[in-house]
Amino acid sequence: MVKIKDSAVDAIGEVLNNRDRPLKERFRALFALRNIGGDRALDAIGRCFEDDSALLKHELAYCLGQMQDVRAIPILTKVLADVQQEPMVRHEAAEALGAIGDNSVEATLLAYCKDPVVEVAETCEIALERVRWLKENKDQEPALEDDNPYASIDPTPPAPPTSVDELRRTLLDESATLFHRYRAMFSLRNLRTEEATLALASGLKGKSALFRHEVAFVLGQLQQECSIPFLVENLRDPLENEMVRHECAEALGAIATEECTRVLNEYLKDEKRVVKESCEVALDMSEYENSAEFQYADTLLKVNDD
Repeated sequence: MVKIKDSAVDAIGEVLNNRDRPLKERFRALFALRNIGGDRALDAIGRCFEDDSALLKHELAYCLGQMQDVRAIPILTKVLADVQQEPMVRHEAAEALGAIGDNSVEATLLAYCKDPVVEVAETCEIALERVRWLKENKDQEPALEDDNPYASIDPTPPAPPTSVDELRRTLLDESATLFHRYRAMFSLRNLRTEEATLALASGLKGKSALFRHEVAFVLGQLQQECSIPFLVENLRDPLENEMVRHECAEALGAIATEECTRVLNEYLKDEKRVVKESCEVALDMSEYENSAEFQYADTLLKVNDD
């Protein structure tokens, strides 16, 4: 983690918790705190769960999971248990507990596997499977992480490499557990080909809203233009779960073509707050992706890779 003065961490935390600041600034403050880590960063993030933006709170939980700091477990457990929190926030808290992967969260996740909110229950089942898988496969974890080109802590490990057709069959198999379908999803993502991307996009028609939302997230990581029509279709569907629509919007922001920008602008006044705010954040992301600053950083990374 980056070392930084306590006063600077506190100042960033104040930006995060200031409801008068633009949402994009608060998101950037959150990402800064995620990279800094430590008690003060965790405290600032934890305080922000009192906010009224479900989008921001869900991102708080996601970042806590990515930080993989066991000190975040009490914060996330409290959020998961709070039925006044929005389903997408509680879901993300459960997923973050699975990302941290500590054995101490098994009982908590098991208790919420039968939560009346289906997205929360499904998330707890997947997170519980991840914790148990990690316990049984400690030797495999580092090798599997090396195969992940996105350096993210995923809800499940990828499935063993096989053909795109076979992985697609598992992905779309409604009789299989979500844990195994997610494994196929991340294995397809790691291939980073157009064929694999199109196979993933077919998952946007799955029965589970949780599953569809994760497919959209993965398509955002891939940033393949061939997925745009599929993401747009789900974003435009007024009957689609708002958690899925929000993730489609953010994926379009990551892909950041002119078409993506045009579509996102159409939904800046969507009746669903989480969709509206996702479009705002996605447009900010898209602007950065197309900026000279990003292009310069991307060039440096490519040179280093070579």
